[in-house]
Amino acid sequence: MSNPLLDDAGAPVAPPPIGATVPPCVISVDPDSPAHLAGMQVGDEILLINGQSPRDVIEWQLLVDEGELDIELRRSGIELSAEISKTPGHPLGIDVHSAVFDRVRTCDNHCEFCFIYQLPKGMRRSLYLKDDDYRLSFLYGNYTTLTRFTEADFERVVTEGLSPLNVSIHATDPDVRTDMLRNKRGATSLRWLRALLDADIEIHGQIVVCPGLNDGDVLEETLCGVLDEYPELASVCVVPLGVSAHSNEARMRPHTVAEAARVCEIVESWQDRFLDLLGRRTVFASDEYYLRAELPFPASETYEGFPMHEDGIGMARTLELEFTGQVEDPTGVRPGFFASVDGAPADGYRAPRAEAESAKIAESEKTSQVPATPVPVSIGIKRTAPVGILTGELGAQVLAPLVESVGRDDVRIVTVRNDFFGGNTAVAGLMTGADLARTLAEEPEGHRYLLPDVCLSRGMFLDGLTIDDLPRSVEVLSTDGVALRKALRA
Repeated sequence: MSNPLLDDAGAPVAPPPIGATVPPCVISVDPDSPAHLAGMQVGDEILLINGQSPRDVIEWQLLVDEGELDIELRRSGIELSAEISKTPGHPLGIDVHSAVFDRVRTCDNHCEFCFIYQLPKGMRRSLYLKDDDYRLSFLYGNYTTLTRFTEADFERVVTEGLSPLNVSIHATDPDVRTDMLRNKRGATSLRWLRALLDADIEIHGQIVVCPGLNDGDVLEETLCGVLDEYPELASVCVVPLGVSAHSNEARMRPHTVAEAARVCEIVESWQDRFLDLLGRRTVFASDEYYLRAELPFPASETYEGFPMHEDGIGMARTLELEFTGQVEDPTGVRPGFFASVDGAPADGYRAPRAEAESAKIAESEKTSQVPATPVPVSIGIKRTAPVGILTGELGAQVLAPLVESVGRDDVRIVTVRNDFFGGNTAVAGLMTGADLARTLAEEPEGHRYLLPDVCLSRGMFLDGLTIDDLPRSVEVLSTDGVALRKALRA
């Protein structure tokens, strides 16, 4: 059955118009689940659950966690009902088309550095969605500027305990922040950050540094403002501006080596101040800054448990610890840039579940090493064949010393240049099928090619291609050092 809420590639289409509501649509039903036993099918539109129409997957999950469910649905235009009895907290067994059913809170900022503005034409419509929705911040770790945050939003976050949230700060000076967001509310919206912290909501901050705009003295002032006004922030990541070849903003340019080094210097000096005054470093520069500055990464212990691993803070050190066997469990996998758009809605869900089910899920996640993306069988390729590790230009810099330490001349890094986005785009998470296909076409047949799953969403690259479109067979691995270490032992 075709699904009007998904495009031809199976990804969510653009969100409904403002004010419109689209019922959650079933996109998968787990075999032998309560939903399957009740006869629910892919394509069913869920109208009501116990008399309520959920606004988003947060409300959805709270409703379907109930033991007794009275579901009103629509199938091919015909309204039906299903009554389900199950253990409270036990999964219903279905995934729905989106994380938000009423409408995604789209972003009304016009940031020059926004990567959505830098995308090439012709990609899937869902990838051009520019959100500023606190719910996607809670569900997937997206960053919100709070410029569209309201009293009603604040009440819901506090009463439902939607924590942690991620907030884009960029600058604490009102004029600088207004200029960067190109939104007059940029000067005042950080009042919500203060209110959320006062309500004991855990907040992680982000500063995207743009050369000539909020670096240097402005960055110093911003970190001083964080310490003075928002000391309760759980952490703050400082990340560099990404500039694709499709950017039309004259003020946007990549950092020079000296500029990147200066950012690292500023961050480290403020880490000392935070440590002296608060007992923790709080602010961290991304791995990319150290790579761009040609500086060694900080020691593992300085990352204080890697609280912002998903934002590229300390990933190189965790990869090293995992690869060398100093830790046995992966620290975590950084989701791709568009995880909230194309990822399964439940993947990032953080709301509390029934105690027994939460323990079961936690234990499953702890022990499972199975990557989220299915691993294809490399038919006819020997496990003893030479190995090529596919990664972006920045990933190659991180992996090079690790691969060298193995002491195997049959293992090499295959660097994938990102021509699809161009510019200074060089992270593994933004590798596309076209760039991988171009690179692999020049590589020998019969070798094992290892691909990190961070560049895939439901088996699809950002340009819409899949691993079946590649000219060589690949083995998809979880993006961590444990998976890579085990793959090289095979």
